Amino acid sequence: MTVAQPNEVIVEPPRWETIEELFAALESPLLNYAVRLFNELDVAEDVVQEAFMRLHAQFEKVREPRRWLYRTVHNLALNHRRRAGKIVPLISNTEDGSLADPESTDPQPLPDEQVARWEGIELVQLSLETLDDRGRELVRLKFNEDLSYKEIGARTGLTVSHVGYLLHHALKAIAAELARTGVVP
Repeated sequence: MTVAQPNEVIVEPPRWETIEELFAALESPLLNYAVRLFNELDVAEDVVQEAFMRLHAQFEKVREPRRWLYRTVHNLALNHRRRAGKIVPLISNTEDGSLADPESTDPQPLPDEQVARWEGIELVQLSLETLDDRGRELVRLKFNEDLSYKEIGARTGLTVSHVGYLLHHALKAIAAELARTGVVP
C-alpha cells in the first residue's frame, strides 16, 4: 500500500471486477494495437480473441490484466510472424488463377533437391490423410484458402476458439506423423 505525501496525488490503476468489464474497456484499444502490428484486421481480431481466451483461463491469477493483455497480444503477434515465415504452400495459384503443379513452382532445382522436395510433399500429403475429415477440411480452409479462424468458423458453424483448438490438434498430429516418418526431428 502506498502512502500519499502531502499534496501528492496517487492514481490507482483501474480494477475490473469481471472479464466482461475488461473486454468492454480494452477490446477496441487492443484491436487497434493488433491492427498496427499486423496490418490485417482478420488476423488482429483472431489474436485479440486468443489473448482474451487465455486471460479468461487464468483471470483470477493475473494482477495487471491490461498490461498482461498487451504483452500477450505482442507475443502472439511475434509467434504469428514466425509461423507465417515457415508456411510454404503445397499448391500455389498461377497468374491465370489455375492451380500450379508443385513440381513446376521452382523452375531450376537440382535433381536431388527436386526428388527430396517431391518426397517431402508426398509425406505431408500422406500425413494429412491420417486426419479425420473435419481436421483435413480445417487445414485446407486455413492453408489452401488462407481463411482466418473467424471465416472458418462462419463456414463450418464452429466457434473461433473451437476452430483454433481443432487446428492446433490437427497440426500437432501432422507434426507427430512427420516426426514418426523421419521428415522432421
